[in-house]
Amino acid sequence: MTSKKILVVDDDIDVINIIETILTNEGYTVVTANDKVEGWKKMQSEKPDLAILDVMMTTHFEGFEMAKQIIESPEFKNVPVLIQTSIDVLQTNQQDVVRMAHEYRKSMSSRDIDVLLLENVDTGKAGIDYLAEDGKSVFIPVNGFIKKPVDSKKLLPAIAKLLK
Repeated sequence: MTSKKILVVDDDIDVINIIETILTNEGYTVVTANDKVEGWKKMQSEKPDLAILDVMMTTHFEGFEMAKQIIESPEFKNVPVLIQTSIDVLQTNQQDVVRMAHEYRKSMSSRDIDVLLLENVDTGKAGIDYLAEDGKSVFIPVNGFIKKPVDSKKLLPAIAKLLK
């Protein structure tokens, strides 16, 4: 049996080392990159089974941009994407997280929020809604979020669930 391959993209070498140690100890093959450009090259050459992306690297939204690139790629659109973040995730029971993001954006309290991370607690559907440089709202569906600092007790079950 071949081990599952996981791509970790983060500009913090300490975070990469921690995640790589956790995953390698569980039998996963880990491929790493320090930014979106290197990450995309590794995505194409290594063909991972799952990607874990940091948000802020070279730019504030680089992880989101790479997630969008993966999801829009015919070759990789079925590769699960986990976003690691220290940003709070809004949890909801609303089935349509896209609609929730749009409704939340319309409210007075959230007009100045650049990034919304949303997750349905029942279905696990998740996504990122962020304001691009042109001021337009961009929604990217992802498979979940991993809080920083990384907790192996949360990381490993999330990965196992997505790779079964």
